[in-house]
Amino acid sequence: MRQKYVVVLCFAVASIFGGCGPKHSAPETETAANGSAATPSTPAVSNNVTIKGSDTMVHLVTAWSDAYMKAHPEAKISVTGGGSGTGIAALLNGTTDICASSRDLNEEEKKSAEGKGLKLSDLTVARDALSLIVHPNNPISELTIDQIASIYTGAVSNWKDVGGPDEAIVVASRESSSGTYMFFQEHVLKKKDYTPSARLLPATSAIVQTVADSTGAIGYVGLGYVQEAAGKVKVIGVKATPDAAAVIPTMETVLNGQYSIARPLFLIVSKEPAGTAKGFLDFCLAEEGQKIVVDTGYVTVK
Repeated sequence: MRQKYVVVLCFAVASIFGGCGPKHSAPETETAANGSAATPSTPAVSNNVTIKGSDTMVHLVTAWSDAYMKAHPEAKISVTGGGSGTGIAALLNGTTDICASSRDLNEEEKKSAEGKGLKLSDLTVARDALSLIVHPNNPISELTIDQIASIYTGAVSNWKDVGGPDEAIVVASRESSSGTYMFFQEHVLKKKDYTPSARLLPATSAIVQTVADSTGAIGYVGLGYVQEAAGKVKVIGVKATPDAAAVIPTMETVLNGQYSIARPLFLIVSKEPAGTAKGFLDFCLAEEGQKIVVDTGYVTVK
């Protein structure tokens, strides 16, 4: 008799709640305008995009983002520097959507990405030339690659040893997290260590300021900063060999291969871009985006 009451009770509850046991409801669907059921909608792609990395590229990426947001008011793009290494680390940690980098990924970064199941894709968006700058009062107007390397490794510490005045050389460099630091070390110093006396500075603007303030200073900056620093510092010519002609970094000398300290600039993503991220990347390579490359003093890839 007790069993009968339980069964009756179960049917009573079922009439109210739709069943005595657990019930799995069907996926919710949206109703289309004609009253028919539509398929579930996918989440909207975010209009917020963060870009972090190369200090060399900050001016360029900021100019791109400002122009893109002006044309697309719904887009919100945040740009910060800190160095290529910092940007790549942020991309690997999932704290930025796009990394701006002035160097290739190293093997350790590639392995880290593989271990996290990330497939990093880089897009060459511009080219750059590392420009050697000195104080405007420094009579030196050109140096060979070997002389530059000797200065930055500490083998030469006085300007008189490279044809200049009897004055100590103040070596200004980016800090080790910078892609520019690593590129310069690999391509100019031939992987030798920087002199212990080098001033490792957190931003390219700090290098410009150091050289502008000291008659004995030398530094290297991206071509995009030369335009901004005009009058404060002097760009010197670079000779690939002692017998070669000195070459000043310009768009023409980079594109025709005459200037030897040139490099590509990248935007790197860890997943297939969509929404604002994809629109922004497409914009950077479009005609308007490449015009901004030229206007900001960098070298177009077109």
